[in-house]
Amino acid sequence: MQIRGTFLDEISHDIPHQNWGREEWDRDFGFMKAAGIDTVIMIRGGYGKWLTWPSAVLMEREGAWRPSTDLLEMFLELSGKHGMAFYFGLYDSGKYWVAGDYQKEADLNRAVIDEVWARYGHMPAFKGWYLSQECSRKAGSIIELYAGLGHHCKGVSGNLTTLISPYIDGIKNVSQYAAATSKTQGVSLQEHETEWNEILDGIKGAIDVLAFQDGHVAFDELEEFLAVNKRLADRHGIRSWTNTESFDRDMPIKFMPIKWEKLWMKLEAAAKAGMEQAITFEFSHFMSPQSAYLQAGHLYNRYLEYMKGTAR
Repeated sequence: MQIRGTFLDEISHDIPHQNWGREEWDRDFGFMKAAGIDTVIMIRGGYGKWLTWPSAVLMEREGAWRPSTDLLEMFLELSGKHGMAFYFGLYDSGKYWVAGDYQKEADLNRAVIDEVWARYGHMPAFKGWYLSQECSRKAGSIIELYAGLGHHCKGVSGNLTTLISPYIDGIKNVSQYAAATSKTQGVSLQEHETEWNEILDGIKGAIDVLAFQDGHVAFDELEEFLAVNKRLADRHGIRSWTNTESFDRDMPIKFMPIKWEKLWMKLEAAAKAGMEQAITFEFSHFMSPQSAYLQAGHLYNRYLEYMKGTAR
């Protein structure tokens, strides 16, 4: 099981920024390519008032700040240079859908989708869409939000691939702002399967790829949950990827590069569950040789050994 894609975390609110420019990003795309990565996914085009590109829609409607650099254009150009597929992550208001106003979140994003496609859709590396509103349970109007936005993405772009990466409400599903790293009880396998069976039934045709985050359950539960995720995706005609997180959820310091053995265990569990491929959140902070975290480069070396069959 190899990692074939990574998120690009350029609108983050819980991971330190690395302040890279084009030269550093170009170098990082080269490191990704050498590790077998062929797909990059912008985690979100905007969050609150922070933007990766100068969106007229969001600057006018949400008072968003004009970015100093058009990162979206740069990432599309670098994706083309390095032969990678680029997925655009939608806008996350950080407030409307969280407060239950799914309609306003959807309306904003439909305008963003139209604007992005009109401005950047001609660029050859633009291959898909990521719905950035991540969830773990059947809450509110999440089915309608996913279905509506997925269909809109496909409608404007000639049916390009759509991706979601939800998470499991496991024992490690705790706030990044809390000191604890786990809670006493998580969702049961049966509850998880029942709720996601309903969600996936409601978004068939709108979403092509399901890539559950793999870090919220205990290691000895993971293979069972991955098997359920694979079975659900197959049942509804959706492709099965795994989002194998390359940061550690077990440490009191949030968040650091993961211990290699943990990443290896998760990749092995995904292979046993029959996942099509792995993506990660996320290469540049937690696996890159030029990351601000020294351990990330060592993780990169261990992963390259794993790819070559020489890991030990």
